[in-house]
Formats: sequence, structure tokens, C-alpha cells
Amino acid sequence: MDSQFLCFNRTSLLTKPLLPPQSHLFAAAPNFYRRPSSLQSKGFALSSIRCAIKSYRLSELNRAEVDGLKARPRIDFSSIFSVVSSLSKLEFFNLMLLLCRYTAKFDKVNLDNVVVDVSGLPNPELDADVREAFDVAYVNIYAFHFAQKSDEKSVENMKGVRCKRVARSIGSVGLYVPGGTAVLPSTALMLAVPAQIAGCKTVVLATPPSQDGSICKVSHFHRLIFSIFPFQVQAISAMAWGTESCPKVEKVFGPGNQYVTAAKMILQNSEAMISIDMPAGPSEVLVIADRYASPVHVAADLLSQAEHGPDSQVVLVVVGDGIDMEAIEQEISKQCQALPRGEYASKALSHSFSVYARDMIEAISFSNLYAPEHLIINAENAEKWEGLVENAGSVFLGQWTPESVGDYASGTNHVLPTYGYARMYGGVSLDSFLKYMTVQSLTEEGLRNLGPFVATMAEVEGLDAHKRAVTLRLQDIEARRQQQRVTTT
Repeated sequence: MDSQFLCFNRTSLLTKPLLPPQSHLFAAAPNFYRRPSSLQSKGFALSSIRCAIKSYRLSELNRAEVDGLKARPRIDFSSIFSVVSSLSKLEFFNLMLLLCRYTAKFDKVNLDNVVVDVSGLPNPELDADVREAFDVAYVNIYAFHFAQKSDEKSVENMKGVRCKRVARSIGSVGLYVPGGTAVLPSTALMLAVPAQIAGCKTVVLATPPSQDGSICKVSHFHRLIFSIFPFQVQAISAMAWGTESCPKVEKVFGPGNQYVTAAKMILQNSEAMISIDMPAGPSEVLVIADRYASPVHVAADLLSQAEHGPDSQVVLVVVGDGIDMEAIEQEISKQCQALPRGEYASKALSHSFSVYARDMIEAISFSNLYAPEHLIINAENAEKWEGLVENAGSVFLGQWTPESVGDYASGTNHVLPTYGYARMYGGVSLDSFLKYMTVQSLTEEGLRNLGPFVATMAEVEGLDAHKRAVTLRLQDIEARRQQQRVTTT
């Protein structure tokens, strides 16, 4: 059966009034030891941009202080939940009315159709180099996720008792692709490709429209994408509850700001009866660097995540001696000043930090505690340390593996757990779009072999009906066998 792809236009209405108050990372641990550095003491004046991060030495921090470093920039979820909760419970008639009204008021966009079927969209005209880049990304992402398909395996646990686990696609899924200050068609690929491979029948995508009401041309490249409406919370809510024109979905995917995360978490525990991929919030990276790492590369990797937004966080763990911190600091300053999104990067750096580790064991131990979304090990023989990494969304090994390749085209998925959730969540994969059920099949011999043990266990638990479901069958089997003996004699 062909998959049905729909898409909606999501705009950024109400984002300014709902911005959270400024917060400080280290408010709960004010006595941290601060290792002096020129970056920390002076900061770097970049015209109107100032880039500065705090520094600490792990060996001089107590356990509570080290634990404090794993905290992310504080988010006041109590106030966010109160705002999001009311918006996420709107009845769909009011929701659709508000979507159109607020889109026109705040985004100056009048949409003829809130929901668009991509089959009706014209083929996008793209520059050859853009088309080639997204073709390469698509092929790699498809190959990596297709390889995650597993064959059905049937196991005969005992004679006549056969069990297996089978996969089925989730029927309808909602894909949230954040826009805000940057258009992210790469996220559309990361979510739509595995949904396509899994065979999801209905796919709804929320993505922001431009001023003329159109969506990013690359978004419906390869006929994967679809189209939804205004503001994060309403988009998530519409997909979760369903509307006259928006199919209800069973699972919502995609990263976003704290409001998107809050909406997903609230709706997961509501009568909407949806599941979510993970609580994915602001982007983050932890870079482990030794004396062999290029200061230019280290600075670029830190800034590649800092530029996502002011609520992002980046962490540098320097290992051993011989590291030119001054060169790294100068590169951060130089590169940050040259970035079009340098102001965002600067704000992210204000609640980011660096730590000094005596060796790679201490560095990776701290990384496992922090549990970063992205972990870059830019160190000599980086591959040999992979086995020690326990908590990370995605890992990048060696000096020639920037985090950017995972964000776009290496093939791995960039929708990853943040905020320390890598301790218990993995990133989006093909399995995220599948559900598994177990199947068992017993022959007569199988029930005779297994049944008495099941009956005994049911009796121990005092569940007589469970026991009878087995023993009555065993009696039938025995009666039939007795009849066969009589007949043959």
C-alpha cells in the first residue's frame, strides 16, 4: 500500500511573548573552582558580540561540584507547562480557527490551505549543487536506516513451542521540523526517510512557511514531505488530536525548543493517546581534545552547535598537557565574530564551559556523566576509546569527523536525546517508526510438554482460570488419545 504524505505550514507566532526568562547554569553551585584563563578573565569583545566560557579543573572539584556541571541551562518547565497545557487542549474547531488567525496576525501570511498534499506540489527547481548535496544525503541516510532492518527469527524453545518477534510500522506519524531562526530541511530527511522505509501509511509534517506561504523547496524534494501551520504547540496539538483536515497521528517526532518539548510531554500523557520519540530540547556538543587536536577545528566544532540558538550549550574537555588553550580561545573569538549567527553563539557560550581532565579515562568518565547529544573525540587514536563511551546521542571519532557530517549527510540520524537524556534514550532510528509484537504457536505436543509447568505456576499465583485454560486442553488431548487407543484396538 502506498504511503499517504501530508504536510502543514507551521509559523512562529507567539514565540516572542512566550520566551522564557534568562537563567544561569551555575546558580546551584556557586563555589566551583575556576581555572584562570584569558578567555574567562577577559572574554572577547566582538564588536557587539562577546564570547566567553567558564573553565574548571576536574581534579579540584568535589563530587557535588562535578555533578553540578552536568546540569543544563535551567528551564522553568512549571510556567511553560501552564502555557502549553491550555494551548494543547484546544478543541480542533477552535484550533483551526486560531491557526489561520494567528498566522495572518503574527506572520503576515495568509494561507489558502493549512494542509497540503505533496502529491499536488510541483517538482521544485533547485540549483544543481543543492540537488546533488541532498541526493547524497538522502542516499546515505536511506542506506544506513535500511540496513537496520532485521530478519524475522523464529525460535523453538522446546519441542512444539515456537516463538517469534515481528515488526509492524506505526500507522500514522507526525514529524515536527523546527524552523524559527533557521530552515532545517535536513531534519525532514532524518525523519521522513526512516518513516518511508518503515512503511508508515500516513506521515504529517509540520514546518514553517515563508512570507508568501510557501515551504522550503528542499522540504518536498524526493516527494517525502507534506505541509502544516502556525506555532510549535498548535502544530503538535493538531497532529496529536487530529482536525477536520489534519489526520490524527499515533507518534510525534522531532526536536524543538522547550515549548515543543513540553507540548510533546503533556500530550503523551493526555487522552490524545500518542507516544513521542524522546524529550529532545536545545542542541549541545561535548568535545574531548588532546594536544594533537587543531585549535581551529575545536573552535569550529564548538561554534557549530552554539550557533543553533541562545539556549544551546557546548562543553570542551581538554586532556593532559600541551594544549594551547589560548589558541583555542582566540579561534573561538575570531570565528564567532565572523558568523552571521554570532549573537546566538555568543549567548550559548555564556552558559557553556571547559574542563581540564588529567587523561582520557577522566575525560570520558565526565562525558558519560554529562551524557551529551553529540560527543566529538578529537584525540590521537580516537577509535580505541569508543568502547568506554556509555552515554551519548551520537559519537564522532578523530580529527576528520566534525559533528556537521552527522547533522547532514553521513547517514546517521541527527534527531538525538539532549539535556542528559542520552543516559536512557537513543536517537531516532528505523525502530522508532516500528512497533514489535511477539507471536507464539504450539502444537499438541508442545502444549503437552509446556502445559503442566504453566498450570503449576498459575496455581502458585492463585489464578485458576489461567490454569484451566491449559488443563482443560490437556484433558481434551488426553481424551482424544484414549479414544484413538480404543479405536485402534
